Amino acid sequence: METTDKLKDINEVLAFLYEEFPNCFKQKDGIKPLKVGIFKDIAERIEGNEKVSKTQVRQALRKYTSNWRYLEAVVKNEFRVDLDGNQAEKVEQEHIDHAQTALEQSRAKMAKRKKPTRGPKDGDTKGYKKRPQGSGKPGVKGAKVKKAPVEQPRRSNKVEPLPSEQVKANTKVKVKLGQALVNGTITEVNKEDIHVELVTGMQVKTKADSLYLV
Repeated sequence: METTDKLKDINEVLAFLYEEFPNCFKQKDGIKPLKVGIFKDIAERIEGNEKVSKTQVRQALRKYTSNWRYLEAVVKNEFRVDLDGNQAEKVEQEHIDHAQTALEQSRAKMAKRKKPTRGPKDGDTKGYKKRPQGSGKPGVKGAKVKKAPVEQPRRSNKVEPLPSEQVKANTKVKVKLGQALVNGTITEVNKEDIHVELVTGMQVKTKADSLYLV
């Protein structure tokens, strides 16, 4: 008799996906980009399953598709896969570019967090230059030269908010994530909560004021 105890931890939900769809979801080796619209396919397959909810599946997909290994798979593989591991649509260049950018940003943040910050130990002058004495005037060795602030170029492309009548499933949109706008498709509208599948396959929940026209 099948237990009806609900899965609580997001890792348990991922383990459920690994076990239920082994040809699609991989824990480490063999990860492939997921078919666009994979959430709908999963929802249909688990209909009536009391162990896991659709909300949990969305959260699990969000974690799975934001993993480095998955982003690398988007960059390296030519085709996506469906729940049974069959070849699906081709990975578009736009999706590859977005995954590559997400990888670079994630790695940069990680490297910044891991970068050691220490001063010179007593007697340890290796790698540390003694500040040369100088008057601080231009032309004098050791003088500090103030650099003019570099003005960041402004984007000329204007984006327009998504009209309320277009906030519906299957509408292609741009989603504001932090300071970036990422292309995606609305998968579900639940009152004020709008679920969007990004070009990488990641599932996000957002509000209407964060959606823009493509």
